[in-house]
Amino acid sequence: MIADLPYEPLLEILGVFVGAMSGALAAVRKQFDVFGILVLGWAAGLGGGMLRDVLIGAVPPVGISDWRLVVTAVVGALTMYFFHPRLERARRVIVVLDAGALAVFTVVGTIKGLELGTTAIAAVLVGVMTGVGGGVLRDLLTGEVPVVLHHRQLYAVPALLGATLTVFLWERDALDGATITGAVLLIFVLRVLALRFRLTVPGPWRGFPPS
Repeated sequence: MIADLPYEPLLEILGVFVGAMSGALAAVRKQFDVFGILVLGWAAGLGGGMLRDVLIGAVPPVGISDWRLVVTAVVGALTMYFFHPRLERARRVIVVLDAGALAVFTVVGTIKGLELGTTAIAAVLVGVMTGVGGGVLRDLLTGEVPVVLHHRQLYAVPALLGATLTVFLWERDALDGATITGAVLLIFVLRVLALRFRLTVPGPWRGFPPS
């Protein structure tokens, strides 16, 4: 189980940090003040985990109960606040941050669902919602349609595949440090490749062409 892995807290801290940086950058681009940047960093870094905890009944949610993660989100947001002129120009850095947060949150969320005894399907759904939740909250708070719903990008699909792989490994008692890392890398690589090659999901069906 993930609780038995010594680096598990570091894995979640890493996800919160990069998620908070992504949220803070979105706030900077919208010209938010420092308070708004901190709020959006907190929401993006911890929103997915809070959604997960509410869904599985683990209350109070991690976004207000774990001071380490709250501090991590604040540090991530402040990092972007002070260094955004340099980081904002490096768009690839932000893409990597967002993909990394998606990957880490999805796998951690899936395993936490499994640890609490949810079914395999429920664990996959919890994992996906954990992965995309912070990004959805970030987009809503900045007045944008969430990327996962609007831009037809392969955003939820990599999370779905990674969560499914995590459940598969769990049920075969094959989940350890190496396989967890593999699941995280699967999501991360698929997300980056989707952006690199502009892979999309189908849009609205337009009907059959006229005969």
